[in-house]
Amino acid sequence: MPYTTCTVPAGGKITIKDGKLTVPSNPIVPFIRGDGTGPDIWAASERVFNAAVQKAYGGQRQIAWMEVFAGETAFKQFNNWLPDDTVEAFKEFLVGIKGPLTTPIGGGIRSLNVALRQMLDLYVCLRPVQYFTGVPSPVKHPEKVDMTIFRENTEDIYAGIEFVGGSPEAQKVLDFLAQEFPKDFKKIRFGSKEAIAGYMKLAAPDHDTAHIPVQVGLGLKAVSNVGTIRLMKSAVEFALTNKRKSVTIVHKGNIMKYTEGAFRDWAYSAAERIFGDKVYTWAKWERTKKEKGEAAANDEQKAALKAGAILIKDAIADIALQQVLTRPEDFDVIATLNLNGDYLSDALAAQVGGIGIAPGGNINYVTGHAIFEATHGTAPKYANLDKVNPGSVVLSGEMMLRYLGWTEAADLIIKGLNGAIADKQVTYDFARLMDGATEIKCSQFGSAIIAKM
Repeated sequence: MPYTTCTVPAGGKITIKDGKLTVPSNPIVPFIRGDGTGPDIWAASERVFNAAVQKAYGGQRQIAWMEVFAGETAFKQFNNWLPDDTVEAFKEFLVGIKGPLTTPIGGGIRSLNVALRQMLDLYVCLRPVQYFTGVPSPVKHPEKVDMTIFRENTEDIYAGIEFVGGSPEAQKVLDFLAQEFPKDFKKIRFGSKEAIAGYMKLAAPDHDTAHIPVQVGLGLKAVSNVGTIRLMKSAVEFALTNKRKSVTIVHKGNIMKYTEGAFRDWAYSAAERIFGDKVYTWAKWERTKKEKGEAAANDEQKAALKAGAILIKDAIADIALQQVLTRPEDFDVIATLNLNGDYLSDALAAQVGGIGIAPGGNINYVTGHAIFEATHGTAPKYANLDKVNPGSVVLSGEMMLRYLGWTEAADLIIKGLNGAIADKQVTYDFARLMDGATEIKCSQFGSAIIAKM
């Protein structure tokens, strides 16, 4: 299609067939610099990507960067927070990368990041968390953290089905519940004038309650079997490909039995059905225990793991948030819903140096579409100061190169980042917490990574 807000560079298209990407030697990759500190971070990161590809392949491969626009930059240029060209470019060229974006305040798009994920059905939010030696951490043993989170990206409460308290739409939902599901309606504590009056009669008997409106914000939590199955399939395939030992289903199914509890059950069922004896599930352990006793179940699990099966287990979300701190070695690959994944990925990032160095990818493994991104905000007060850590975008690019199958270049980025941090040549966020560190600029940190490749 003809593009009006961006220009297509000379290069080849990434394609997908039978679930496998075909990547030309000069793939066209759309990118968004980002808002706030985005331009500084992108300038350093792009040099790192180009250097890694050049060093790994001696000029035989090269990325054809295609700049597209979103966020505040797009709004200023085109009076549009998310131009159609940008979405179309990510659709056409399959794989892209972006910096942090400003989300408009008030009406319109709730989140540009969420909008892109939903438009392209990027159902996996992939968040690897690993420690780089020397990075300051608030925990004693951050080196034990080596996890990859598969966060469902399109469902749960993040689907954005919400109704403003006091609005006609919210009242329609309340009326529907009162009429069709009166038992459930009673669980909404102050969903009627009568409920408000009853409470106020106890709390403030002399107070006039007639002026107090019914204002109940409502949100719909959607969890589907198909959404669960495709996430779990991706997580287990990753674990098998990368020879990981376990996949933990993180959920709050003890309370939300028909959403998060169903997620757990559907995930177990999908793992057993799709992967057979390549996995052993706690669900199967429970069945064997019931039929033959605990000793038989333990023997069965031990034999399966000895034969190379991956253990599929589960953990309640609140316990998981505790145990990733106290027993991180017990977790390997995590499969979870949208909100749980948001909490977990940021909590884990804090253990290994903060969100400023945490990468992310949003992927549809069926269509091949993927957008890799910085996981932090725009930090506008540091814009154009050449100051902030580019690590989140650098590592997101490393994820992108690995997704493309360019593992040699990806490995060089990891090597370079490890070397730069080991030399204690780091940006201010690390320098202020590391003994004997030298604070350098964002651009200099990019150079230091390149020098250590």
